[in-house]
Amino acid sequence: MHRVRRRPLRHTLAALTLLLLPLLTAETALRLNYTGTPEPGTTTRHQDALWLGHAWVDGRKTDQDVQALAHRLKDTGIRDLYVHSGPLEHDGTLPGSAYPKARRLISALHRAAPGVRVQAWLGDKLATESPDGLHLDRPATRAAILGSTRHVLAAGFDGVHFDLEPLHSGDRDYLALLDDLRALTHARHAVLSVAAHQIDPLPAFHSFWGATTGHPKWWSQAFFGQVARRVDQIAVMSYDTMQPLRSLYGGYVAQQTSLALEVTPDTTDLLMGLPFYHENRFGHWAHAETVPAAVRGVRLGLSRTDADRVRFGVALYVDFAATEADWRAYRENWVR
Repeated sequence: MHRVRRRPLRHTLAALTLLLLPLLTAETALRLNYTGTPEPGTTTRHQDALWLGHAWVDGRKTDQDVQALAHRLKDTGIRDLYVHSGPLEHDGTLPGSAYPKARRLISALHRAAPGVRVQAWLGDKLATESPDGLHLDRPATRAAILGSTRHVLAAGFDGVHFDLEPLHSGDRDYLALLDDLRALTHARHAVLSVAAHQIDPLPAFHSFWGATTGHPKWWSQAFFGQVARRVDQIAVMSYDTMQPLRSLYGGYVAQQTSLALEVTPDTTDLLMGLPFYHENRFGHWAHAETVPAAVRGVRLGLSRTDADRVRFGVALYVDFAATEADWRAYRENWVR
């Protein structure tokens, strides 16, 4: 009788073991990925970027703020500023009222921080997981996005940076949009930049996660490469990783850096995101996702995969949530 009762318990434990073993194996691999010493010289290549909030183009920021920002950027590796100038409307249009002070800001930054490029950061929610949002499968929507891009470039921006989410791996309409955007921006000698989802930490993980949750957070490595080949600059959103410890997060960033380097052509700038914010919520633990852990992970991944790569940097997210400790960690660990 007792043996019969124990059988369901054994089956349950066996099932739990089968579920937990791959997770434990993956987490152990991430911890090991955080070990070692970065190669000398794996520091800034002066290709870094900073995401800036909407206050910079809607009139809330003053000339004194611009001067303070220029002083902040001095002697760092930051070359590009992604200034939030949207969001796009769900039909792909963008009213000029969304960025009324853009021209003034761009001129002021060009004077105060020569050599820094100012890009329009445009985004919107995609209708990939609900009917409400931007429909990239509609030719009229893609045409409207091209029109919005023309308008922000006419306002004086040096480029355009797109962050469209949630963007599922393999989206052919997105690739078609990038092809058209590349032709447009290159004709105007402007930069085409995108924010990218993380790459599968395990083979086909985006398919498994999508089937389980309905939200395939990751991209396949192959799709990441397809995107990277169509743009001038790709910035990996290497935060919100669900990792509970610094060592695991840093190991995850090291892995993401290597995976991205393997498929990003030398002609494209590859940037790895740094968490300049401190929220605690599902997917993000502020005590684990720190700037020092991220930078160490970036340097380890760079050391192991392509230590001499020139077109490489980090992207800081986001200016209005950053602390002095974040800026100090960026300077001490990456700018050096």
